[in-house]
Amino acid sequence: MSTATNPVAWYRDKLHSETFAGGILLLGAAIALIWANSPLREGYATLSNTIVGPSSLHLDLSISSWASDGLLAIFFFVVGLELKTEFVTGSLRDMRQALVPMIAAVCGMAGPVLVYVSIIAISGSGVYDGWAIPVATDIAFALAVLGLFGKGLPTAARIFLLTLAVVDDLLGITIIAVFFTDHISLPWLAASFAAIAIFAVLLRRGLTSWWLLWPLAIIAWAAMHSAGIHATIAGVLMGLSVPALARAGEDRPLTEHFGERFEFWSAGIVLPIFAFFAAGVNIVDSGGFVAMLTNPVAIGIFLALPLGKFLGIWGGTALITKVFGLKLGKHLYLADIAAVSLVSGVGFTVSLLIASLSFEPDHPYAGFARIAVILGSVIAAVLGAIALRMRAHSRSRGPAPLHDATEDKIRLDGRPNIDIDEDGDATDDEIRLDGRPNIDEPRD
Repeated sequence: MSTATNPVAWYRDKLHSETFAGGILLLGAAIALIWANSPLREGYATLSNTIVGPSSLHLDLSISSWASDGLLAIFFFVVGLELKTEFVTGSLRDMRQALVPMIAAVCGMAGPVLVYVSIIAISGSGVYDGWAIPVATDIAFALAVLGLFGKGLPTAARIFLLTLAVVDDLLGITIIAVFFTDHISLPWLAASFAAIAIFAVLLRRGLTSWWLLWPLAIIAWAAMHSAGIHATIAGVLMGLSVPALARAGEDRPLTEHFGERFEFWSAGIVLPIFAFFAAGVNIVDSGGFVAMLTNPVAIGIFLALPLGKFLGIWGGTALITKVFGLKLGKHLYLADIAAVSLVSGVGFTVSLLIASLSFEPDHPYAGFARIAVILGSVIAAVLGAIALRMRAHSRSRGPAPLHDATEDKIRLDGRPNIDIDEDGDATDDEIRLDGRPNIDEPRD
């Protein structure tokens, strides 16, 4: 059956587009937000809070918890695959190329924290629990905005954003593991690590049968959950354990093999479901939109995402290039970084997860925090889009030529660059984190 007549195949194919995948996430969030504030909002609350799972295994969780603790582990497994690829064969293997965006990523996480803490201190509310919420950058959304509005910026701008977002993911995962663990059960943690170790050994020996790997993955996830650590960490560790180099007799590395298999489930199923349950905040019964806009926690989050990321990334990059003499990519300037730093304020997925971890569901600011993530991400996307177009227009009038991406001979999957358009720019579809082509434009 052709793609045109098979809706599943069409959907799978379209998900290669960062713009389409981001749109599906927004659609899930929008449906939840509308339902949660409609006259039928009790139905949404009932669905979200329905308990499912065996209590004897401490897995009697609400459906919304299953979405964030269970299904999201698949997304974090894919993140682990991407991190492994970048460290072994991608942009993070060359420290000289990656150093500036890596430092910018660290500064880009410090900036939002400082903005949030400052606003909370000024307001006198004392609610510092949400400090970690605005630190994350959503790769899919950020690249979608850059792809739509970055025409005219050099390819180095996209590589900078990709590298920054990968390091941001790694740091975000570390924050979840370190700061959102109340207690640790060492026996359960050891059981999870043992399952992950066996998982890794099987892969090293080329044993990839689902009936071997899936039981180990479930055991690792359940044990990590029982250990008191957010269960998605198990997904990341399993992703990092997958070999990123093809062995004798293999036509491609296992990271690419699993990435291709799980991309549809992660981007097309897991993330929209997570967005649906994470974004469904009842604003009507919480004082309305005006109350949210004047809440210090919400203000701290929706300002920290665009403003904090801008101050952190652009300010950090300016410091290390002007004071310490580190170099940006070819034909990439601080004015370009200013636009990219605003785009990096699109938090969404990981920020929504951290928001759910920062405040218990019955906390009076829990809903405001999640809505603020969406609002801050939208503000960052709009400001970033405007800044990208202004910068692209400015570059079009200047004498500096665009950087041809084929000069680097570097792709993020470690293979030679041979198919980049000659005028290489930041919207180039060939440059994706997983090394596969984008389809933002229809294929011939």
